[in-house]
Amino acid sequence: MPPTNSPTLRQRRLGAELRKLRERTGLTTIGAAQLLGVNQARISMIETGRTPVSADRIRSMAHAYDCSDVRLIDALAAMTGRRTRGWWEEYREHVPVALVDLAELEHHATALRVALLFHVPALLQTTDHARALFQAVVPPMRQYEIEYRLTHRMKRQGILHRDNPPPYTAVIHEAALRMGFGGPVVTCGQLKHLVDMSELPHVTVRVIPFGAEDFPTTGQSFDYEEGPVPQLDTVQLDSHHGACEFLDAEAQLDKYRAVLDRMESCALSTTESRDFIHHLIQDL
Repeated sequence: MPPTNSPTLRQRRLGAELRKLRERTGLTTIGAAQLLGVNQARISMIETGRTPVSADRIRSMAHAYDCSDVRLIDALAAMTGRRTRGWWEEYREHVPVALVDLAELEHHATALRVALLFHVPALLQTTDHARALFQAVVPPMRQYEIEYRLTHRMKRQGILHRDNPPPYTAVIHEAALRMGFGGPVVTCGQLKHLVDMSELPHVTVRVIPFGAEDFPTTGQSFDYEEGPVPQLDTVQLDSHHGACEFLDAEAQLDKYRAVLDRMESCALSTTESRDFIHHLIQDL
C-alpha cells in the first residue's frame, strides 16, 4: 500500500502505540528493522502512520517487542488497513483537520464521557443552539464556514442514534445550563432537548450544581473517548483558537479518568439532574 502524507488521527495513534511497544524493549528503529527483516525507513513510516500496516505485521512486531497483552495486540490489529472512508472525510477541506479526526475518533469509541463547565456537550446541542455558538466565535466566521461547522456537528451526533450506540455520559456544570446563547427561546429548546436525550437508555446526563462540594477545579472542559482497551483511550481538549488537542499518555489518561470520576461523584443523580433541568426551564 502506498504511503500517505496526511495520516488520520487513528493511523497516527496506531503508529504511536507501536513506537511505545518498541521503546519499552529498549530497541532502536535500526534494531527493530533487523528483527523484522525490513529497513529502518519502513519502521519510521509505520510509527508515524504514514504507511499502512497489516494485522499480520502488527502481530510480528508485537512478538518482536515481547508484548504478551493479547487484548492490546488484537485491538491494534483491528486498527490496520486503509483509512475508514467515513462521512467525515467530506469535511476534510472545510473544517479544521482536528475536527475531522475527532469525528473518526468518536465513531470508533466504545464509550464516551464528557465534562463541560460552560457549554452544553456538542453531541447534545440543538441546531439553533449550535448556530448561536458559531455566530459568537471571535473572530467571526463567514456564513459558509458556519454552515460547514454546523452540518459537521449535527452529523457527529449520529453516533447516538445509530444501531448499538456507545454509552454516553455527560457531566454538565450548572453554569453551562444557564448560558443564554441564542436567547430564551433557543435556551428553552436546548434544555428540553437535554431532557429528551437523557431519557435514551445509553445516554446519561448529570448536573453539577453551584455549591457542589469537592468539585475538581481544573477549569477545563474535555471529552474522554474510550477505546477497546484502556491503553487506547483518548482525551480531547478544546482550545480557544478552535482546534483540538488529543492526549494519550498513560499518566494523562489516569489523570482525566480520576477527574471524571471525581466530577461524577459530586454531581446530582440522573433523576435529580432531569428534575433540575426542568426547574431551569420553568424559570425561563
